Amino acid sequence: MKIVKHIANLGYGSRKQVQWMFREGRITDADGEVLYADDPVDHDNIRVDGEPLDPAPGLAIMLHKPVGYTCSTKDTGRIVYDLFPSRFRDRSPVLSTVGRLDRETSGLLLLTDDGGLLHRIISPKANLPKVYDVTLAQDLRGDEGALFASGTLMLESEQTPLAPAGLHVTDPRHAQVTLTEGRYHQVRRMFAAVGNHVEALHRSRVGGLTLDGLREGQWRILDEGDLRRLFGAGE
Repeated sequence: MKIVKHIANLGYGSRKQVQWMFREGRITDADGEVLYADDPVDHDNIRVDGEPLDPAPGLAIMLHKPVGYTCSTKDTGRIVYDLFPSRFRDRSPVLSTVGRLDRETSGLLLLTDDGGLLHRIISPKANLPKVYDVTLAQDLRGDEGALFASGTLMLESEQTPLAPAGLHVTDPRHAQVTLTEGRYHQVRRMFAAVGNHVEALHRSRVGGLTLDGLREGQWRILDEGDLRRLFGAGE
């Protein structure tokens, strides 16, 4: 791929804008030598305004999503893409969220521009557990764990029962729920089905990955070791 198209696909601007960046001497190699649009050069040796290029396609990111952000590119309020450099929205292939967390749910959110990786994560064959920390409005009754694990719980307006889910109670109003599927607002609707209301919801684990000290609003790029841990609890 030509260097102009490569840089444009990373969201730095249109091809015409990137060509102007070359003319202005803003694109150099790691030693500070000005590059030209037809120079053969590796991704890792390119600098824009003295800074290394963003990661090449094949990017996978873990974000600690705060409450109040939506997993959308079109919402008029705050969106998770506001937490990244603005050019990340213009990458090609597109940087997509792997599933969604609703506006009022915080925690571990994955994003990738690798369609194969995205489908591998969300595939039922992966059977990746997702763990949610739940704060409830009312005390648990005591029978929720057996019901969630039964594989018979039906959510309102749905035709098939939920897959078995795990429930670990820490106190009468706090619990962890482990799912292997991801239906719309599933945890909130599960507790609504047993007459309770979720006051706070936080996803703490996906597969073998945890936030591991990542603060709200922070993100980091996943490496091969992270991906092995991600699938180590599933496939």
